[in-house]
Amino acid sequence: MSTSETRYYGGAAAPGEARDAREQQPRRPMGLPGRGARPQQPQPGPSEAKPARRARLVLSRIDPWSVMKLAALFSVALGIMLLVAVFALWSVLDQMGVFEAVTTTVGDITSDSSGQGTDLTEALSLQRVMLGALVLAVVDAVLLTALSTIGAFLYNVSARLVGGLHVTLTEDN
Repeated sequence: MSTSETRYYGGAAAPGEARDAREQQPRRPMGLPGRGARPQQPQPGPSEAKPARRARLVLSRIDPWSVMKLAALFSVALGIMLLVAVFALWSVLDQMGVFEAVTTTVGDITSDSSGQGTDLTEALSLQRVMLGALVLAVVDAVLLTALSTIGAFLYNVSARLVGGLHVTLTEDN
């Protein structure tokens, strides 16, 4: 193959041809094949704001399985936060002496002729309060997960009837 017949394969000379043969060919301007280079579009200046792009979407179905997993995760996190908050509140109230004051007040009100009143110290112990908060957190987690999943099923049924939720998204500049 002579130098005038050099073929290009993806921008490189054919196998076995010298590099100097490729450099002898005139170069075509970059751009579309067979045309000149594309003119550059003027870039908007800082004073010119591009119009925001908008997309109109329809939320037509929610996957109940993913709703169940996400609701279970959130409700477990909510349960952990509830336990931590109950412990912190109980600790603060115990340090302030609120439980002793309440026990004394209730004992004075409910005391009979023998001088024996109701003792709330056992009922307001940390173990009982935390056990009650744990039971509440577990029941709350189960109910939130079940209700969220049922809500996803109900949304899917109603979205089939009315077409779903129409949302318009706009790009921030």
